[in-house]
Amino acid sequence: MKSIDTKNIKVTLLRSFAGRNESQRKTLVSLGLSKIGSSRVLPNVNPILGQVNKVIQFIRVEPAE
Repeated sequence: MKSIDTKNIKVTLLRSFAGRNESQRKTLVSLGLSKIGSSRVLPNVNPILGQVNKVIQFIRVEPAE
């Protein structure tokens, strides 16, 4: 993931996580993503970025405006 130098990031779920391991599903739910197309604006801090990196194949990350 490229470095984003903003205070907040926007995370959008692009792919279904059905059939994936329990850890990835729980991570997506903890990010607040439950349906395809759902988005959340989250703070750009290390714990959140660690979760994002764990499930990067399912989501799109962009700077929040």
